[in-house]
Amino acid sequence: MQNAGLSPTPSLRALGGLSVAALLSAVWLWWRLGAAPGGAPAPQPTITILVWHWPFASHPPELPGDTCARYGVARCRLTANRSLLASADAVVFHHRELQAQRARLPLAERPRGQPWVWASMESPSHTRGLGRLRGVFNWVLSYRRDSDIFVPYGRLEPREGPAPPLPAKRGMAAWVVSNFQKRQRRVQLYRQLAPHLRVDVFGRAAGQPLCAGCLLRAVASYRFYLAFENSEHRDYITEKFWRNALLAGAVPVALGPPRAAYEAVAPPDAFVHVDDFGSARELAAFLTGMNESCYRRYFAWRDRFRVRLFSDWRERFCAICARFPQLPRGQVYQDLEGWFQA
Repeated sequence: MQNAGLSPTPSLRALGGLSVAALLSAVWLWWRLGAAPGGAPAPQPTITILVWHWPFASHPPELPGDTCARYGVARCRLTANRSLLASADAVVFHHRELQAQRARLPLAERPRGQPWVWASMESPSHTRGLGRLRGVFNWVLSYRRDSDIFVPYGRLEPREGPAPPLPAKRGMAAWVVSNFQKRQRRVQLYRQLAPHLRVDVFGRAAGQPLCAGCLLRAVASYRFYLAFENSEHRDYITEKFWRNALLAGAVPVALGPPRAAYEAVAPPDAFVHVDDFGSARELAAFLTGMNESCYRRYFAWRDRFRVRLFSDWRERFCAICARFPQLPRGQVYQDLEGWFQA
């Protein structure tokens, strides 16, 4: 008689082997499903972005855990808690505070290999002190289209539903300006235009400041808006073009980078560019002589697109997470000033 306590029967041995094999197969399948492109995606870690100092503010806004989710960016955490320096996936520094020396770079405490982001939406003409930042930053967040994290002032997005009616027009051209300096090309061009074109000027420089909610309503009643940038640099197209003109419902008369830069972000028949004319007198004649049919063609884009503004720094910083997987590791800007001035 066989002693059951000495060894299992062949059938039991086979059953035990099948159980182990099934268990191993299940573990292998679970691992493959998590790693394989066609399987269930493995859980992705949350990316923590430390904002070392909030732009133009002494204190940061509230940054709840779902801040970036509100802007369509998942698994992204914004924080202003400097005690998280050692564990943050990236740290972002806004240049204006570094320029004014209201904030310092924690170079001695920087974790090895931690990416640092230089952020600025100002033009090179209003940016100083970049020479001190050689070899410090890995990524750039700015309006430049060749930035690591490209954040425009605005863009056109597909429209859902019909476009709102175009506002009624009562004036020819409007300009809102606060910084009025003789050396600026925009001031020189305005003075050349003024004898030939009626331009109503608003803003602190004209002694007619507009409240935050009044600007769009005031500009909407004009046919044209002087979207004159305060300086002319690569890709520097600001809210003057996106909000003050396109969103308000006026045709932008653009002074800034070359026409090609505008055509990279907007239809070529959505704006008038000053470089298309040999003189201010020619530009004024073109604007004043435009018939209604021609004028309406400048708004054909509204049937397909709407204006989306990017003015919230929380949304701008969340864009770091959206780009994080594609950002170049090991990159260092040895000459940030040379790159930005180019």
